[in-house]
Formats: sequence, C-alpha cells, structure tokens
Amino acid sequence: MENQPEPSTPHDEMASQSPSAEAFIAEKRIGERIRRLRLKRSMGLVELGRHTGLSASFLSQLETGRVVPTLRNLARIAMVFGRDLSYFFEPEPHALFRVHRRTERVRLPQSGVEDPSYYFESLAYMVPDRQLDPYYAEFVPSKKVAEVRPHVHPGYEFLYLLHGELEIRHGERTHALEAGDSVYFDAGTPHAYRCSGVVPAVAIIVTMHQMTPQLAALPRPVASASVAKTTAAVSGAETGS
Repeated sequence: MENQPEPSTPHDEMASQSPSAEAFIAEKRIGERIRRLRLKRSMGLVELGRHTGLSASFLSQLETGRVVPTLRNLARIAMVFGRDLSYFFEPEPHALFRVHRRTERVRLPQSGVEDPSYYFESLAYMVPDRQLDPYYAEFVPSKKVAEVRPHVHPGYEFLYLLHGELEIRHGERTHALEAGDSVYFDAGTPHAYRCSGVVPAVAIIVTMHQMTPQLAALPRPVASASVAKTTAAVSGAETGS
C-alpha cells in the first residue's frame, strides 16, 4: 500500500505562504509607508501604539520589515491617519520633479491686442495636472495713455515685482508697486496691470487654481479589484501581533 502524504496543518500552510507574503510586503514598502505617515504627523512609535493598541516594539519591527502585518493591524494604522486600507497596496506615485531650462521657455505677448502691454513666459508649462501656474512677466512702458483691459480667472494670484514700477488695478482700486513689493489677491475680481515707470517692470506671477465645490465633494476612490486580490493574499498569511 502506497504511503499517503500527511495532511498539511494550518501552521504548515502559513509557513509556506509567509515567504511570498514577506516578499509582497517588501515590494509594496508597507513599512516605509507607515513610517512616512507617522513622521508627517511628528508622531512617535509610542504615541502611534496608544492610538492603535499595538506595542511600540511591534510597530518598529513593522516599519523595518521584520514582521508581516495582519490586515486588522494595517486597518488600525490606516484609521489613525485617515487613510483607506488600499493606501498600503496601491502603486506609489512618483515624486514630481521637473526642471525647466531658460532656453526651453517661450516668450508670448499679451493676446487680443495689437500693441501688447506685457510679455510672459510659462515656468511650468510641461508639468501635467499642475495645481498652480508660475510665469515670468515683463510689462513694457506704455507708448500712449490707454485703458488697460482687465481680465478675470478662477482662483487666486500672487505677484512679486523683481524690478521696475507697476500699477495693479483690482476692482475699482489702483495700487502702486515698487521692486520688492508683492501682492496676493482674488483673481475672480477684474484686474489689470500697467507699467508706471520708464523702464520695463519685471515680475514673477503665480496663479493658483481653485478647486470647484463639485470636485471637492467627490467621494474618495474605493479599492479596485486588483487591490482586493492583493489584500486577500496578505490576509491568508496573517500572523498576528
């Protein structure tokens, strides 16, 4: 009679799954993500332990990848930082960093007029989905007294005058700026610029986008099917704290 293989125990199954679970944890850098969240809050291990009911020593081992966390423990940690459990399993976004060389910029004139009163260069036109738009702007002295056409756009605007003299009309009021002055204002109010000196006025302008109420009210995304599968894989290898 042939020898039948002995049935595997839950401990054996966990042991066979642990290496893959550990590799998965290392790949997702879950410990590093926890540490980043904690340091952003200037929170120590003991304090995080008080919030989660986990020991400081266990959390330290968790951050350094020496233990495999359970989904229950990850859920506790996620709740402390206001995150979904899926945060630990979704691909990490690449940190945005983009250098714009001076030679890459394009100088554009004021649009819609025959005699432009200013020229500008975008300092971040190659950054996708940017939340603000910085510009290098040059306002030229007016050759004749003329009404400057105001404009409006959503959000807010910041201007720092590098050199020269500049007048800014915001609504019904006009303000005079000199080199070194700065201004921050609601761009939804009609505003216009005019060089008030005999030499061009040069400024750095940053327009900041304003999130609409509709976008702000959108629900947070839920875990995708692929995330659900990966969480299930880790659940099968839970070891407890």
